[in-house]
Amino acid sequence: MRRMDDQPPIPPEQAIAALQAELAALRAEMQEFAGTVSHDLRAPLRHITSYAQLVQEDAGEQLDPEVQGFLSTIVDSARHMGALLDGLSQLSRVGVHPVYLESVALQDLVQTICDRLASQYPQRVLRWDIASDLPVVRSDAQLLGQALEQVLGNAVKFTAERTPGVIRVDCVRDGADGSTLLQIQDNGAGYNPAQQAKLFKVFGRLHSAQQFAGVGMGLVLACKLLQRVGAHIAIEGAVDAGCTVCIGFPAGA
Repeated sequence: MRRMDDQPPIPPEQAIAALQAELAALRAEMQEFAGTVSHDLRAPLRHITSYAQLVQEDAGEQLDPEVQGFLSTIVDSARHMGALLDGLSQLSRVGVHPVYLESVALQDLVQTICDRLASQYPQRVLRWDIASDLPVVRSDAQLLGQALEQVLGNAVKFTAERTPGVIRVDCVRDGADGSTLLQIQDNGAGYNPAQQAKLFKVFGRLHSAQQFAGVGMGLVLACKLLQRVGAHIAIEGAVDAGCTVCIGFPAGA
């Protein structure tokens, strides 16, 4: 009888394929879980929000100020939870979106996103400094656009206390390995480098919600989207000295 330790070794390519299949199954399971949780929590959350608002409208004048404050806290918290669920839902969909690689003109894509953001904040004084020679890269235009929307949107948000808010976009080529680096720099609030590890955490916030709106999902989404198209992201910043976001595209992209 052959002993267990006499079994022939599994070929490396077969072991890799098995691990890849297991990883894909786990990823699909996590995406399904996140999507299900997000969907199933929405109905009771809508009930909480709706009935609390009804009480405010129908009995608000009869309630003392302290109770009115309790109701306002319930409504605000429910809305915040809704925003968190929206973020989870977005994150769960990233992995299932098919990837279509094509030639993407960064110049046109970046300009379109910046124009859209500028129109959303007509009251802001923003100065866009976009290089005129942004290259063409090989990527998925939709996924890359969503990632850049998050990054550039952050730049707009975190320069809210600056007049003007300055956002620079340029690109450099690495002659050694042929990679492309898109750089997005702002003069905004920046962050404490000691909190660097929280940048790409789900719901990781480096500023209070009172100072800057949001739930801490933008960079997580950007990172996941860029991974889907073979790119990577890195960020440097300092307190009250803005941020520089670098998006790297591999050689040949």
